[in-house]
Amino acid sequence: MRVASAATSTSLRLAYGAMAGPSARRSFATTSRFMKAYGFIGLGRMGWPMAKNLRAKIGKSDTLIVYDVSSDAVQKLQKEADGEVEAAKSVREVAEKAETILTALPEPHHVQKVYSEMLEPATLRTEAPNKNERLLIDCSTIDPKTSEEVTEKVLSSGAGKFCDAPMSGGVVGATNATLAFMVGCPDEMVDRVKEVLGLLGRRVIHMGPPTSGLKGKLANNYLLALNNIATCEAMNMGIKWGLDGKVLAELINNATGKCWPSESNNPVPGVLEVAPANRDYEGGFGTALMAKDLGLALTALEQADLKPVLGQHAQEVYKAVQQDDKCKNRDFSVVYRWLGGKE
Repeated sequence: MRVASAATSTSLRLAYGAMAGPSARRSFATTSRFMKAYGFIGLGRMGWPMAKNLRAKIGKSDTLIVYDVSSDAVQKLQKEADGEVEAAKSVREVAEKAETILTALPEPHHVQKVYSEMLEPATLRTEAPNKNERLLIDCSTIDPKTSEEVTEKVLSSGAGKFCDAPMSGGVVGATNATLAFMVGCPDEMVDRVKEVLGLLGRRVIHMGPPTSGLKGKLANNYLLALNNIATCEAMNMGIKWGLDGKVLAELINNATGKCWPSESNNPVPGVLEVAPANRDYEGGFGTALMAKDLGLALTALEQADLKPVLGQHAQEVYKAVQQDDKCKNRDFSVVYRWLGGKE
């Protein structure tokens, strides 16, 4: 089964086209209308600093309505924002009050649940306090098929428009508003989406139609996962042969083996000062998250009738690393330690 059949893709384009009539275009072009009420759902490690930055960058007279299953996270955000954040009692309340809504959720089933609760019953344009068309942006990293289902649910509800916008940059990027977003949406939505996400990051890359952002993110992280294991093995190999780690890294970073895990996140302690390896592999991108993203990529590959050559073995490696007490819950470069690398 493919992620998106030709018929499904056509139906999505037609549905978006139908919604993009004169009134819809005026609605998205009228910035003041969309800057009055923002919603944010999901105040986890990424979502919390994103919501904080959003509150700081929208107008003082604008509203930010947030929801999270953790009341402590909501209260902490309200305190940090000097009370300029409104706490919602449910995701439906966020949907009823806000025109621009962002979600940052852990797993596909969380995304499905939240959007079902926001959109049902389908009366947001007729009975909710705010009857304007909504822009819903999902920043979660999930599988394309689930996102496609959510896209269709938003369109069929008549509530507004939806785009997938998974992010890259980690907690540091979320905190410093330097994230990169990979966006999947129709062309007519791009300017408005960039306007919103530009408040939270440095780069907003339009990858193509709905689900394209997720496909780009998963393809990138699939490659990153493999490059990281290869870098850990190569560094371990060279050091076991007696090579100096810094000299080996300099060679790799100026030769054909150059890659992000070697140049910016080198797994050997002492080689790169800013790398998690110098902090006992604390912080960074966790092994559990990498295993999750690999799983999503493998699922998407299966749905697209593609057979992975290296991905399944890589996922087994990250799962094994996560089960090691000396490695679990650390940056994914800790694969070097798991391999028995010299520290």
